[in-house]
Amino acid sequence: MSSLATTAAGTLRMRIPYRELPPPTTIIPATATTLPGAVAALKSFLTTPPPASHLPDRTVILTGAGLSVASGLADYRGVNGTYRVNKSYKPIFHHEFLTSHETRQRYWARSYIGWRGLGRAGPNPGHYAIRDLGDLLAQRYGYSYSSGGRADENNNSKGITGVITQNVDSFHKMSHPDIRTVELHGSLASVVCTSCQNQFPRDEYQTTLARLNPIWADFLREALASGALETEDIEERNKRGIKMNPDGDVDLAEAPYTTFRYPACPSCLKEPPRLADGTKTWVEIDKDGAWIPSSTAGVLKPAVIMFGESISAEVKREAEKAVDNAGRMLILGTSLATYSAWRLAQRAKLRGMPIAIVSIGGVRREEMFFEDLDPKMAGPHGVRVEMATEKLLPALVEELKSSNNGAMVAEVPIGTAFTNGLQNGRPSLIE
Repeated sequence: MSSLATTAAGTLRMRIPYRELPPPTTIIPATATTLPGAVAALKSFLTTPPPASHLPDRTVILTGAGLSVASGLADYRGVNGTYRVNKSYKPIFHHEFLTSHETRQRYWARSYIGWRGLGRAGPNPGHYAIRDLGDLLAQRYGYSYSSGGRADENNNSKGITGVITQNVDSFHKMSHPDIRTVELHGSLASVVCTSCQNQFPRDEYQTTLARLNPIWADFLREALASGALETEDIEERNKRGIKMNPDGDVDLAEAPYTTFRYPACPSCLKEPPRLADGTKTWVEIDKDGAWIPSSTAGVLKPAVIMFGESISAEVKREAEKAVDNAGRMLILGTSLATYSAWRLAQRAKLRGMPIAIVSIGGVRREEMFFEDLDPKMAGPHGVRVEMATEKLLPALVEELKSSNNGAMVAEVPIGTAFTNGLQNGRPSLIE
């Protein structure tokens, strides 16, 4: 099934991606089955000029949920992915969220429990390796991100033109703020009003949910006390009765969702907006401030692209620009099941850009990306590897540092654990 529809207006709309797992992959080059072999292939890929003269010697990176698995987050099609271990899982569609109070109760109840785990998670060594790759590749041009360099007026960096991510965890922006990140599907760090479009911090929203739902708050405290939300081991978390799905969703069997309450948009509550035709809307709340179904506005949703929701034209243009300003594409931790991501890889291929894919499990129509690859150029002009990004990328960084005469570009050692806080603009170490 296609994962995206094009409306009459030409905007892109997310649909649920196909659940079928792609066929097994073919490793390219054949020597890339070991860590040294994979590192050598990617080093050659990143340091060999693109084959066509019109392609700049710069890299764009496209990432998916597999990159954040090492942070303790679930993915869709990985070894322990939701579509593998939970065959009945079905995400909520945008139109369901907009039209059904009961659907919103279910969403926010599950998200309320899951947010603590997502909020406590942070970037892993794979994310920080991207930061260091940016510096190492930039050094070839006498440029450095860590010394304060930024992208130029055309959003071009000297080495990496940008990171395009399908992930909604904001880990890229935390780990490499000097490399432009396009969040293709938004971010869970905020909630947005479906009426007035104002955004609010998710942490503040979480506090309000706790106040409106004291029984659920007690349940969350019990889950935390049991350690079920503290462990990053997904299998162990499932054993303790907490089944985590992607994007901060928690599967709670037989939970009384109908008792869950959520707040109204404070802006709409203060001044209800009018519809495009001038019709006046209204927002009603109960004595505690919870949204009441008789309201016609003021519904808050996560600031992410749900299935069935349109990706904004601005985000689409930013992603395409990052591809068009690059000469090669590095794809990390994604099966490209959603068309919004696959079409960007297709765009790179049609431009003649070499493509490297690092992802465990098959990738949607991956044969298309390598079918015309000269076997002699496997590595420089094409790579396909099945390895964990949190192990492979730091090893690649170390190899590139060695070949750059030992230049030390990482201010924090590879593999260090981090919180998701920042100190002086840099990640803070866990003592």
